[in-house]
Amino acid sequence: MTQVFDESGKVFPATLVSAGPIVVTQIKNREKDGYEAVQFGFGERKEKNIKKPQKKLGNFKYVREFFAKNGAIPDWQVGNKIDVSVFQGGDNITVSGISKGKGFQGVVKRHGFHGGPASHGQKHSLREPGSIGSTGPQKVFKGTKMAGRMGADRITVKGLKIVKVNKEKNLLYISGAVPGHRGTLLEIRG
Repeated sequence: MTQVFDESGKVFPATLVSAGPIVVTQIKNREKDGYEAVQFGFGERKEKNIKKPQKKLGNFKYVREFFAKNGAIPDWQVGNKIDVSVFQGGDNITVSGISKGKGFQGVVKRHGFHGGPASHGQKHSLREPGSIGSTGPQKVFKGTKMAGRMGADRITVKGLKIVKVNKEKNLLYISGAVPGHRGTLLEIRG
């Protein structure tokens, strides 16, 4: 993250995102594939041994497919490149990505439990969940909030704005924070 100043001297927190160019690798239609979608490739793969179907699409690290909105595919052809010039400063966007994985966490960090009191006879139950069920059913119901794996979920952040676009270096300055660590693949929708 960084900060960007506008013309009036106002400062904005911004996340620097390297965006594109992405290449149209395949256009799927209802007659041949049964649905309408556009497939994009992004990033260069650095492997020596690339499988034949992937060679046909191109040497891309990431390949993603997006359904056509209302069955309407834009006038794209295979090989067309899309870069940051489709965005302008001030555009409202939605960003999706995989959040940081935090591993196995307890209930205080994972679900925001307050834990037990530190005094009045409590010895080792400060960060424990407490009772996890009643005596009647004699089982723990599905969905009970307990300790477990946390993070590494698909997160969508809506209502972000593009502060600035750098077309020479294919950089987007997005106001606020986006999900994931450095190097996470993000999906940016305008």
